[in-house]
Amino acid sequence: MSTGFALEVDDRPDLGTGSSRRLRRQGKVPAIIYGGGRKPRAVVLDHARLLREMEQEAFHTSILTLTRGDVSQPVVVKDFQRHPSRRQVLHLDFLRIREDEKISLNVPLHFLGGDTSVGVREQGGEVSVQLTEVEVSCLPKDLPENIEVDISELELNQRLHLTDIEIPEGVELPALVQDLDPSIVTIIPRRREEEDEVPELEEEMELEIPVDEDEAEAPAEDESSD
Repeated sequence: MSTGFALEVDDRPDLGTGSSRRLRRQGKVPAIIYGGGRKPRAVVLDHARLLREMEQEAFHTSILTLTRGDVSQPVVVKDFQRHPSRRQVLHLDFLRIREDEKISLNVPLHFLGGDTSVGVREQGGEVSVQLTEVEVSCLPKDLPENIEVDISELELNQRLHLTDIEIPEGVELPALVQDLDPSIVTIIPRRREEEDEVPELEEEMELEIPVDEDEAEAPAEDESSD
C-alpha cells in the first residue's frame, strides 16, 4: 500500500453544471467524497496539481490524503472523468476508507519476463495481453499498487489465467469468488509482415504495324493529270 499522495481540497458551496463549468475555467476540478458511513461532501481541487499526481500509475491504487486546513481524510479514487480530447480532468469520485473495512479497487497487472520468455526468445512468439488490470478486495493496509505476473517460463500457445497468478497476502479477487477465471496473457505466433509485392514494370514494346509491300511500292496517283 502506498500513502505518499496528499492533495488540498476546499468545500464547494455551489452545485450544478453551471458551477462546474465556472470552476473548470478557473483551473479547478469538482469532486465528491462519499462512503465511510458519512454524508457525501462536494469539494474542489487544483487542476494543475491534480494532473501531475494522476500521471503516476500508483496514484490510482494508493491511499490518498485529502486535507482542508487541519483536517485530513484518507480516501481512494473510485472513479474519474476526463475530457474526450483535452488534457483535462472533469470530475473525481473519492471513497472514504476505514482501516477495518475492505475496499474494492482495480489494480494494474505488471507482466515480467516477456522479452526473455521461452515462447518469445526460443520459439519466435509474441506476448498477447488480455487483461491489464484486475479488481481486488482487501483492507486498506493490504492494498497493492500492482500485481506482478512472471511469464518468463510461458511457452508458445500457452496462456495464464487468473488462478495462475500469485496474489498478495490479504487480497482477494472477486472474479474468482464468482467462479470466473479469464485468460490474462498468452504467447501467440508472431504475425509475419506481408511484404508488399511491387509488380515489375514491363518494358513497353513498340507495336509494329504490318504493311502490305505492294501498297508500299505502288506509286501515288497524280490527280492533276485528269
